[in-house]
Amino acid sequence: MMAHTPALFCLTAAVAAGNNPAAAAVDLHDLAAPAAGVYDAGSRAQLFVDRLLVREAEGVCFTQHPGTKHPQNPLLKADQPWEGWRLEIFGNVLYDEEERLFKMWYLAEPAGAGGYFDDPNVTCYAVSEDGIHWEKPRVGTLPAKNGEPHNAVAYVHQASVIKDTQDPDPARRYKMIGWSSQPPGYHTFVSPDGLHWQRYSTEPIAPDGDVLTGFWDPTRQLFVAFPKQNRIWRGHRRRLFATIASRDFIHWSEPILSWTTDERDDLGALARIEQVRPLLDRPDDPQRMRTEYYGIGVYSAESCTLGFPWMLTVNNDARWGNHEGPEEIQLAVSRDLLHWERPFRTPVIAIGELDRWDASCHCCAATALRVGDEVRLYYGGANYTHGTPCLYRTQFEDGRSTGRKTRYTGSIGLVTWKLDRFVSVDAPAKGGQLLTIPFRFSGQRLEINAATRERGQVVVEVCDAAGRGLPDWPRSDPFRGDDLRHSVTFAGKTDVSALAGTPISLRFHLADAELYSFAFRE
Repeated sequence: MMAHTPALFCLTAAVAAGNNPAAAAVDLHDLAAPAAGVYDAGSRAQLFVDRLLVREAEGVCFTQHPGTKHPQNPLLKADQPWEGWRLEIFGNVLYDEEERLFKMWYLAEPAGAGGYFDDPNVTCYAVSEDGIHWEKPRVGTLPAKNGEPHNAVAYVHQASVIKDTQDPDPARRYKMIGWSSQPPGYHTFVSPDGLHWQRYSTEPIAPDGDVLTGFWDPTRQLFVAFPKQNRIWRGHRRRLFATIASRDFIHWSEPILSWTTDERDDLGALARIEQVRPLLDRPDDPQRMRTEYYGIGVYSAESCTLGFPWMLTVNNDARWGNHEGPEEIQLAVSRDLLHWERPFRTPVIAIGELDRWDASCHCCAATALRVGDEVRLYYGGANYTHGTPCLYRTQFEDGRSTGRKTRYTGSIGLVTWKLDRFVSVDAPAKGGQLLTIPFRFSGQRLEINAATRERGQVVVEVCDAAGRGLPDWPRSDPFRGDDLRHSVTFAGKTDVSALAGTPISLRFHLADAELYSFAFRE
């Protein structure tokens, strides 16, 4: 099993920065500095999740492709005595290339039934050889009051775990970003083995509390986290998220609010509510109806960062405090980690299948990971909504059970995509075309990630910066089929290195075809 996980190879900038806060400081505004001149495509795969690369589009549409749910879902259930009545992937999954093992840190709630722990929020640990069949080894490092073995390793609520093979100190081999209840706050942690954790930060790395996810950005060589920020926004106090970053895992930037909702979100609230209407415990209150964020997962693509925001749609106050409503995961994209677009604002993991284990309340791992030519995102699902009574009490006032682990539970599953196939440019049989903005590239050949139907095809035309076809370059030979990395040929030849470094644009002529990305490769 080959997994591509950049988090395993992060270069700890503390080696270069030492203990100098000035050298370690990150100015997030620098990430959003406008690029000068022509877009540099380099030799990176260019996705069409946003429209940055699109200058003109005629006769085509853009289609979001939801992840494919694994047929064996859910892959992990609450089946151990210390795990409470539900599991959530308030944590992360990585592939350890050294040990050739998938590792998962997840949340069991409320933990401690049977006299295991005092704290109901514990991060547990699971392993798998294939990422599908999981074991829960009883290697827990938290002291159990009853002396029984378990797999709980930290009093952390969202354990975003990174393996750092480049840190010279083996005691910091594993790094964790999360919310801790002991003491309360957003903190960092380190471990030699992913099991024995100790707090690394001396003070909270960001204000506020509750949900926090983080990851290693291999492109920018930064640790990045998204802390929840409760703010008054568009007339309501809402759950929003900021971006913070660090070069050395010690000094963190000030939060910049980067995940906010808008009128389009709020006006789409009723459509999302109707998906799960039979599950709701409370009737709608139009004065309280709104959209908020609940957490953020990411995937570091070659040319952009994809986000998987958990969108909470509030339809009313819950019966016993908090808020009622469904929670779905959407698709977002950013080029600078501060400005995020959500072009579709529909679930990227199907929701509202009312007879299924994951009908509502979706969350996901801090990062998706690439396994060969597949992108995997582990996610949590439940058959209740955010205000369902079982989340807040075990019994109603008359003594009836609220349904914990009988009618209601939460588990962990998996969705997958073929490599980079999140959004496609689609054309019907009569054809369509897309012209890119001018860009420079490096490399020797052009690859496309595309699929055609029986009589479809993709033809590529090399153009100048104005979109005029280059006279010395004939249109490409037609591509027909389904290929993640088809090498485009021009009169039978693949070598385009003569154009490297020169501003060009590409015009894609599509018929009965789906185009996902293109890249110039060495």
